[in-house]
Amino acid sequence: MKTILVTGSEGFIGRNLCVALRRQGGFEVLEFNRRHLPAELPKLVARANLLFHLAGINRSQEEREFTDGNTLFTRRLCDELATAGRLVPLVFSSSIQAALDNPYGRSKRDAEEAVLDYHRRSRAPVYLYRFPNVFGKWSRPQYNTVVATFCYNISRGLPVQVSNRAKLIQFAYIDDIVRAFMDIALRSEHDSSVTRYEIQPIYSITVGELHDLILSFREGREKSLLPDLANPLVKYLYSTYVSFSDVHKLAYGADLKTDDRGWLFELIKSPHAGQIFVSRTRPGITRGNHYHDAKIEKFCVIQGTGLIRFRHLLDDQVVEYPVNDREIRIVDIPPGYTHSIENTGTDDMITLFWANEIFDPQKPDTYFEKVLR
Repeated sequence: MKTILVTGSEGFIGRNLCVALRRQGGFEVLEFNRRHLPAELPKLVARANLLFHLAGINRSQEEREFTDGNTLFTRRLCDELATAGRLVPLVFSSSIQAALDNPYGRSKRDAEEAVLDYHRRSRAPVYLYRFPNVFGKWSRPQYNTVVATFCYNISRGLPVQVSNRAKLIQFAYIDDIVRAFMDIALRSEHDSSVTRYEIQPIYSITVGELHDLILSFREGREKSLLPDLANPLVKYLYSTYVSFSDVHKLAYGADLKTDDRGWLFELIKSPHAGQIFVSRTRPGITRGNHYHDAKIEKFCVIQGTGLIRFRHLLDDQVVEYPVNDREIRIVDIPPGYTHSIENTGTDDMITLFWANEIFDPQKPDTYFEKVLR
């Protein structure tokens, strides 16, 4: 069993990585974080076959804290590895700010040099990553990234400050980093000739665009509207936003449209994938008796018994599809066919409907025509 030590294990990246390592199995995961005493580090290092060094100081008013928490701690860690006398691969989480001349950037750059010095002295493999802003679940608002702050505040209706809407920010997604780290953890051999690595993909978005997009997530929930999940950045930002939801406010009511036939409500809508709605239909009631020029639909009865009927607009032949909750079937509804669904059972019938476009009352593409003449 490979023994892996993770420093900064209670930080944003560390927590995600430790969960993934334990989920994979086959690893003994050792953790070092703020709750450990410095004297505990040598024994943990001596047991490790692989080390992920994620610990560090990201924010401080004192330059000395950056030096102590980033540079000096990394030097000490590398000295402990060298003393152990084994070629322990070291993965180091640095920052793109290491290229900048500010206290944090200088401390990360000096820490990188300590890692490279360990490599030169021991010839042990090292993986040095300079990460941009990282976003994803379990990040800390007001600390890790503006994404965390926006998601936390906007999901709770709290104000956010946008100082420069045009500022472009680069991001990496936490799961992409964890996948890269897991790939390293699963390797049986390491390449000592390469020391610097890059995470891919890198996403770019302006602060203004980021704010407006996350705000649209909150507004979309009120309208059952999903964003464009085919866009990877939008998909991952939406996942992150939902992860910041107040756990006591995850449920919300449906907007039921009720009449003598039963009820109907919209479950989700998407400009890119249409909409899904749900109906309850009383026994003996028929819905539909209309056709569409371009709109297509899918019907699926999940409770009760029913009969779906079709008739091509240009002939009199009626085609019938019996449906029930014992043999679940999905029925396509093509354009140019008038169609209906009747509850032929003795209990209420529940049906899922999908349409390839959101219903627009100004352009409904829905025309009354009885199936049975």
